[in-house]
Amino acid sequence: MHQKDELARIVEQLNRARPGADPAEAREPSERVLERSGALREILSGALQRQASDVLLIADSPVCARVHGRLETLPGPQLTAAEIRALVEPLLTPRHWRELQQQRSIDLGFTDPGAGRARVNLHFQRGGLVASIRLLPGRVPTFESLNLPPALERLADRRQGLILVTGATGCGKSSTLAAFVNSINTRRCEHIITIEDPIEFQHQNRMSVVEQIEVGSDTPGFAVCLRSILRQSPDVILVGEMRDCETVETVLRIAETGHLALSTLHTNDATQAISRIIDSFPSTQQPQIRQQLSLALHAVVCQQLVPGAGGNARYPALEIMTATDAVRNLIRKSEDHQLYSQLSISRAEGMRTMEQSLAELVFSRRITSETALAHCFRAESMRRYLAG
Repeated sequence: MHQKDELARIVEQLNRARPGADPAEAREPSERVLERSGALREILSGALQRQASDVLLIADSPVCARVHGRLETLPGPQLTAAEIRALVEPLLTPRHWRELQQQRSIDLGFTDPGAGRARVNLHFQRGGLVASIRLLPGRVPTFESLNLPPALERLADRRQGLILVTGATGCGKSSTLAAFVNSINTRRCEHIITIEDPIEFQHQNRMSVVEQIEVGSDTPGFAVCLRSILRQSPDVILVGEMRDCETVETVLRIAETGHLALSTLHTNDATQAISRIIDSFPSTQQPQIRQQLSLALHAVVCQQLVPGAGGNARYPALEIMTATDAVRNLIRKSEDHQLYSQLSISRAEGMRTMEQSLAELVFSRRITSETALAHCFRAESMRRYLAG
């Protein structure tokens, strides 16, 4: 059936619904959603064929897709608010619908045999629903498939401590965390627990046993889940995002007590992650948090995805700061401003700055020097590295 015909049929069914009925009534679980929306499946399948990473459904606009970092308009007419609602309603269980009405925004994940796994954010604009859909690879990523350096897999050999992955939205933090879990899962016998909002990559038990807890359906929130997690005999704990002081404090305690903790923050470089964690606490508590962080931290990885030289791919550029004795001492002494200097001179300890990483991508002909300068944090250092 043609996409527009399918949309018209769904909209007509919605319009015939009895007044005041809850649209999510008797809703099926999201794992089967696309069985009831062939039009959405068609949209996502078309985006996958273009190797898109994201799909945007916005009223009065055609379907848009992000392909290799660039936003493109897909062939087809503009969508109406009613059509977008018809497309996304099959995604919503009764709980999802109530939360969307109350919070005006919701994150969820779903799996379809034809379109694969996806993460969805639904929110409102001009009174109508908008959908932002992240298309996830069919297979759990590896460090190799993500073009990540061997240094990261060596970090995954760690048995305790905190590994933070930072960067802007859409830079691939979730994929990198999934690669960490996959590496441990395939090489060690561990009990891995992930807490995610929503679950993105679904891990199968290999050498390890993997539990995946979804915020909303399995637990009310990150902090609530973490309060009892040490009673579940974990070896590795992944926390999708450290959103509040209680979550940060609990993750630090987990990393201090002989567990490997993996999590993310939204910061632009590795050294900012330290300040972000400390500044999230009241000033009276900051000395204690500095002490805890200096003992618990193992590494901070800041990443961004930059366009390839041919324009048909993106490559990760990584800043890596490992917790050497010098780094721990600077954190304890509140000398965060010196962390970058330590980072830039510690290549032998496995560290690298963003500029050094970008320069390597230029020298390997994966990206252009113009791209490196556009994505660097310190232009003067970038020019010096490029000059050799």
